[in-house]
Amino acid sequence: MNVQIHAKDITLHANTRAHIEAAVAAFKKYSLDITTVNVNLGKEKKGILVEFDIHIAHAQPVVINQADDNLESAIDLAIDRASKALRRLHDKVISHHATSLKDIEVVSE
Repeated sequence: MNVQIHAKDITLHANTRAHIEAAVAAFKKYSLDITTVNVNLGKEKKGILVEFDIHIAHAQPVVINQADDNLESAIDLAIDRASKALRRLHDKVISHHATSLKDIEVVSE
């Protein structure tokens, strides 16, 4: 998995970068074939904008935009939203492959 973190008009400290990288590494638990994660941090009029662009093989990319006044809270909210989206995608993939008509056994009495 390729992880790229870009910060525009924001000084990104080592502990904040490590926090983002640890959260992205935790995305592996969803067993999706994540190829690239782009994290963009930028300063805007309303505060801080955090964008997660998660590319998954054989699926549409998951894009999460989160704005907040505080950098750490914006990052945490974006991580929570990305985790929720990936969990839902994982559940969808698993439930799609879970049952088929040939897997269902017919029991007659």
